[in-house]
Amino acid sequence: MSESQYISVREAAQILGVTERRIMDMIESHELQAYKIANQFLRLKQSEVTVLRKSGAVPNETTQFSYTAKERLQDFFYYNDFYLVSGLLILILIAIVFKG
Repeated sequence: MSESQYISVREAAQILGVTERRIMDMIESHELQAYKIANQFLRLKQSEVTVLRKSGAVPNETTQFSYTAKERLQDFFYYNDFYLVSGLLILILIAIVFKG
């Protein structure tokens, strides 16, 4: 890879094993140098990120939070409520048609 290859904030976060928010904090505190491409896209030099990873100066953020059964059930209903209500409505209509 060439020295001038640029990567996104997300790619830098994956390389360093931290969150994108942590990368943005590092940019704001000048731990990492960011570059704007076409005055819009924030990029970092891959070589600089790789050197930072090899130095061990940035600890991995390996904290994982448990995802409880209650939270899974809440997410299921939250993301599938339309389908559940539609299915229930179809079953009610089918029952009305065949009983009536």
